[in-house]
Amino acid sequence: MDITTTAANTASVGGPRASQPFGRTIRAYIQLTKPRVLELLLVTTVPVMILAQGGLPNLWLVLATVVGGSMSAGSAAAFNMYLDRDIDAHMQRTVNRPLVTGEVTPRGALVFAWSLAVASTVWLYVTTNWLAAALSAAAIFFYVVIYTMILKRRTEQNIVWGGIAGCFPVVIGWSAVTGSLAWPALILFALVFLWTPPHYWPLSMKYKAQYEEVHVPMLGATRNGSQVGLQVILYAWATIACSLLLIPVAGMGVVYTVSALVFGGWFIYESHRLYNRAIRGTEPRPMRVFHASITYLTLLFVAIAIDPLLPF
Repeated sequence: MDITTTAANTASVGGPRASQPFGRTIRAYIQLTKPRVLELLLVTTVPVMILAQGGLPNLWLVLATVVGGSMSAGSAAAFNMYLDRDIDAHMQRTVNRPLVTGEVTPRGALVFAWSLAVASTVWLYVTTNWLAAALSAAAIFFYVVIYTMILKRRTEQNIVWGGIAGCFPVVIGWSAVTGSLAWPALILFALVFLWTPPHYWPLSMKYKAQYEEVHVPMLGATRNGSQVGLQVILYAWATIACSLLLIPVAGMGVVYTVSALVFGGWFIYESHRLYNRAIRGTEPRPMRVFHASITYLTLLFVAIAIDPLLPF
C-alpha cells in the first residue's frame, strides 16, 4: 500500500467527510454490519430451525429469528469495526471500511452498534423466547469482549476461542423453536466451532504480511505454511467427525449422511492439498481452502434443512 494513502486513511479515522448523499450514508451503515457474515447466519440458523421442528416451522417465527439474529450479528460487527478502526486503516483488505474512509464517525458507529444490540435482544425476547434473546446477547458479548478486545491482538489462538461467537446462531435457531437446548444443537455448535479455524486460517495466510504489519498474531502470520496447513488438516478432520455424530444423535437420513461424507471428504482433500503444497515449497493457494470451507458448510446445512422434510 502506498504510504501517502495509508497516512490519508489513518488521518481520516474518526473524522467524517464534509458531506455525502444520504443513500451513501445508509450503505455505509449497512457495511458496518458485515453483510457477507449475515449470509452465513442465514445458512446456519434456518436449517437448524427446520431440524428442531422436524419439518417446516412457523414462517413468522423463522422471519422473527432471522431478523433478530441479523441485528445481533450486525451489532457485533459494528462494535468490531469501531474497536479495530486503528488497524483497519493499515490493512489493504479493510482500508475501505466506513470508519476508515470517514463515511461513518466513531460516535455514529458506536450508537448504531448499541442500538442494534438492544433492539435485537428485545426483539428476540418479544417474538421468540428469553433463551434465544439471552444467547443472542451472549454472542455479542463473546465477539466484542472476548474476541475483539481480549484475544485478537494477544494470542494466535484468537480465532479458535473467539470463533465461539460464530457458533451461537445454531443454538439461537434451535432455542427459538423449542425454548430449550438439546444434543443436536450442541453438536452443531461444536461443528461450527471446529470449522472456524480451518476456514479462517487460510485467509490469514493470504494476508500474512498485513497481519504482521499491524501486529495481530493470526496463526497464518505467526507460523509457516506447513505448520498452518497441518493445523488446518487436524481441525478439518475433527469437523467431519463431529458432523457424523449428528447422524445417530438426531436420526439423520440418507441425504445428510451422504452429504456429510461427500462434502466432508472434499473439504479434507483441499486441506491436505494445502499442506502438501506448503511442505513442497510451492504456492499453497490458501484461498482454495477458504472458499471450499464456505461451500462445505453451506451444502452441509442445506442437507440439514432437506433431510427432515423427506420420508427416508
